[in-house]
Amino acid sequence: MPPMRGNDAPVQKAKHTRKSLIQLLKYSKRCLPAIIIALTIAVASAVFSIVGPKYVGKLGDYIAAAVPKLDEATGNIILPGPMDYKAIVDIAVFLVTIYSVGAVLSYVQGYIMNSVTQRVCKSLRNDISRKINRLPLRYFDNTLFGDVLSRVTNDVDAIAQSLNQSVISLVTSFTMLIGVLVMMFTINWIMALTVIGATIVGFGFMMLIMSKSQKYFLAQQRNLGAINGHVEEIYSGHNVVKVLGGEKQAKRTFNEINGKLYASGWKSQFLSGLMMPLMNFVGNFGFVAVCVVGGVLAIQNGAGFIGTIISFMIYVRLFTNPLSQIAQGMNSMQSAAAASERVFEFLNEEELSPDAPVTELKEIRGEVEFKNVRFGYDPERTIINDFSAHVYPGQKVAIVGPTGAGKTTMVNLLMRFYEVNGGSITIDGVDIKDLTRENIHDLFGMVLQDTWLFEGTVRDNIVYSKTDAPDEKVIKAAKAAGLDHFIRTLPHGYNTVLDDKTSISAGQKQLITIARAMVEDAPMLILDEATSSVDTRTEVLIQEAMDTLTKGRTSFVIAHRLSTIKNADLILVMKDGDVIESGNHNELMEKGGFYSDLYNSQFAAE
Repeated sequence: MPPMRGNDAPVQKAKHTRKSLIQLLKYSKRCLPAIIIALTIAVASAVFSIVGPKYVGKLGDYIAAAVPKLDEATGNIILPGPMDYKAIVDIAVFLVTIYSVGAVLSYVQGYIMNSVTQRVCKSLRNDISRKINRLPLRYFDNTLFGDVLSRVTNDVDAIAQSLNQSVISLVTSFTMLIGVLVMMFTINWIMALTVIGATIVGFGFMMLIMSKSQKYFLAQQRNLGAINGHVEEIYSGHNVVKVLGGEKQAKRTFNEINGKLYASGWKSQFLSGLMMPLMNFVGNFGFVAVCVVGGVLAIQNGAGFIGTIISFMIYVRLFTNPLSQIAQGMNSMQSAAAASERVFEFLNEEELSPDAPVTELKEIRGEVEFKNVRFGYDPERTIINDFSAHVYPGQKVAIVGPTGAGKTTMVNLLMRFYEVNGGSITIDGVDIKDLTRENIHDLFGMVLQDTWLFEGTVRDNIVYSKTDAPDEKVIKAAKAAGLDHFIRTLPHGYNTVLDDKTSISAGQKQLITIARAMVEDAPMLILDEATSSVDTRTEVLIQEAMDTLTKGRTSFVIAHRLSTIKNADLILVMKDGDVIESGNHNELMEKGGFYSDLYNSQFAAE
């Protein structure tokens, strides 16, 4: 895409802003009736505020009418009639009433709008949460977790603040602006033009500043997501960074991102911060103009003009304040537009291809067949060229090969974490494309090389989604995994909460995930380097437990330790995305091929 030149860039940014705000408005349509009610109440509250100064001016006229005057021709003091206390009291009561009603209306609209804002933000977070489950793993391969987290937290919070404060503020301010203009012209057109002339310059500056600041608000939100992603990544790999001496590089990267965040944040806040001083200057300049012009007119019209000057002194503030609030509100809406763009960009990401279930497998035999499977994470770079294998029910299949051969990729394809580019994978003769992903996942128990535990009790971590599992089954699984003795040494046994304060080794974490797979009791199993984090003695115990667990179940074992798969029914040897050898351990050793070389290289010292 060619770079934008001339006036294209501001126009393009304005289009992005409008598009993001329109998307947000469409998203909030369910709350539109409540928003309209809140806006209507806000307008009514503004009207009450607009009417007040006119009656304050009348109050000033009644008081001025009772003040003694000097007759310049004779030099005598002219005594006026008695002060109309009844009219003054009536006006005072009226002013107290309308200002009180205005305050109540303002509270009601604030309550309604805050409720709407929280509903919209709750809905956004729910949609983001559901969207995460519908995104392909390819998206997370190319996106930092911290950036996704920033969209859920920082960006949604920015939208909340803008909706809660800016929308009502903008409507109220525009109402005040129009209403004050009408009231001023009905009182005195010369004074009205004076106020407008004094503020028009400031309004021009305000529009100029707003046109320059949007790009910095968007950059601020993006840089905030980037720094969250970097911090999350470095924190999770803190030990690796320390061991490999990567602190300086990590610090340089952090400083670079932080510098960009500082620059965009400083510029956006500086430009938005100019609004208030500018509008204060305009307001003060308006006071001076009203005093000067009003004084001249008072000399021409006499003391009866005092009330008009009082009204306009109030209207100057009521006229300049909305301009200031509009400026702040527009800046806040720009921040909301930038945040909305990132949130809806995430919500509009391409999802997993929809499930089109033709059938549902419940009672399965466990026959799996790979037919001429081709796949590449990048469509232009194929890593699985022509993979074919037939696994019969109840077989224990080991997949071995050097790093990058495609072992884990095949498992990901079997689980439909990714879609094949060519060929097919069938379970009991049914193409997995004709099954829902949920159905496929229910067919497999899985133990990965990377352990995953959440903050909860040991029992909660073992049962996970199988919350109805009885204690007997949990204990049996823990014993089979060689974990029961360790758990009973913990302060509260199976009810011990696992968190950052609990000392537990990587091997023990792996044992918990193995026990979890046993409790799940799925008809087929996938073990991806399941014993990589345990010692040799524990490996033997786990191997015995796995032999019991896999009995009668079709199981796929990915292993670098070839000693763990000697009893496999079928060993598939992969290299460069293809199966180059297959057979059981004895058959492959007799061939003296690639598998034999791998095995002998591991046990040459024994």
